[in-house]
Amino acid sequence: MTSAERIFLVGPAGAGKTTIGRQLAKLLGREFVDSDSVVEQRAGADIPWIFDVEGEAGFRERETQVLQELAALPSAIVATGGGIILSERNRQLLKSEGVVVFLTISVSEQFRRTGRDGKRPLLATGDRLATLEKMRVEREPLYLEVADIKMSAGGRSAKRVAQAIVDALTQRQLI
Repeated sequence: MTSAERIFLVGPAGAGKTTIGRQLAKLLGREFVDSDSVVEQRAGADIPWIFDVEGEAGFRERETQVLQELAALPSAIVATGGGIILSERNRQLLKSEGVVVFLTISVSEQFRRTGRDGKRPLLATGDRLATLEKMRVEREPLYLEVADIKMSAGGRSAKRVAQAIVDALTQRQLI
């Protein structure tokens, strides 16, 4: 574990990485960056369009390029996309370039939170609940592999979760 020069938030879709990241940045007086937003800005298109035109592989390539840039930012809070940990290169970058906080939520809470969001191509078709469960089984070990801190994001406000992250970072003498 390194010092918290950069703090990366990882976790499944709907865990609140962006909302909690903004609160965490306010508490710590740091820049906040959402990696998915940067991908969209660079592409000049939203994520569903990128998936339609370039497929998941094209999106993942863009995601890795953006992560490499964000890993060089000083003192940033970075919210990542839910699948960023699928790439070994990304997992290495996350582990070596900052402190990684894994935000956890139950699949039922994730289902509720992502219900009306049409910007998640992997959840756009089929049985969304089954897809979320399958993704949890596949991805949770990878989130745990990179995580320095595991934090529940369910059942409390983003502000309270952000404060709990600050408390955990302080307790581990990372800030």
